[in-house]
Amino acid sequence: MLKKQHDGLERGCVQVYTGNGKGKTTAALGLSLRALGRGLRVCFFQFIKGGGPYGEQLIADRLGPDFTIIQTGRPGWVNTRDITEDRRLAQQALQQAQEALLSGAYDLFVCDEINGAVGFGLLDVEQVLELIRIKPERVELVLTGRNADERVMQAADLVTEMRELKHYYQAGVPARTGIEM
Repeated sequence: MLKKQHDGLERGCVQVYTGNGKGKTTAALGLSLRALGRGLRVCFFQFIKGGGPYGEQLIADRLGPDFTIIQTGRPGWVNTRDITEDRRLAQQALQQAQEALLSGAYDLFVCDEINGAVGFGLLDVEQVLELIRIKPERVELVLTGRNADERVMQAADLVTEMRELKHYYQAGVPARTGIEM
């Protein structure tokens, strides 16, 4: 069966997936899969996720040329005692994300964990607001991560909060390959 190519979006919106619950990246990946199924071109740009590989990185090549995943940040978690190196890498990543967003190559652009990068002080909220301002009209922009700034949520067209009610981690179940990573 031939894949019907899509002419792109008539109008792109800004979506924010935030909150302390599990599922923000997973929801953005689900949206990406739906978009790919309709012939849209997707960039999944990951901030502060230099470790891995994560499952989404392992499947990227099999999803075809319309799915690009870009991993940025250093391996391991953010050094909260000294964010200097993490901030430098996040600032570089933001420049790379801006160029990709404006390139015309994508219909859906996901900035995974960008809200987390702001929360850690690696990016400034004004920089995220600028990313929203420069978004091309026909590109859907998705911003994920805990603790989205109120100004980012106000600037968005859709905000979804994932709220943790219960998590098996609290019962001692560690992150599992294929489910959390």
